[in-house]
Amino acid sequence: MSGTTTLPEADVEQEQRTKRQPPYNVILLNDDDHTFEYVIEMLKALFGHPVEKGYQLAKLVDSTGRAVVCTTSLERAELKRDQIHAFGPDARIPRCKGSMTAELEPAE
Repeated sequence: MSGTTTLPEADVEQEQRTKRQPPYNVILLNDDDHTFEYVIEMLKALFGHPVEKGYQLAKLVDSTGRAVVCTTSLERAELKRDQIHAFGPDARIPRCKGSMTAELEPAE
């Protein structure tokens, strides 16, 4: 008898059938109460996006009304959406009373 152990066929098949969680998009929604600078700073702080990527996303939000800022698991997407909602007002705009808005959607 050799010292190696083999897995039964059923165990290998079960491993191959393991499903991954479906990905979700975090969608940043446009408004008129936040500056490009605010959006860039928020995206850098919350997602680690470099300034250039933040600027591109800020332009996209401004021109189309929405932008995918992150694609991840549902749990992490919910956390990131909540962080966007809690980021606070844009001090550059006196009428700004709060954070930007974000929503989630399945990525597939």
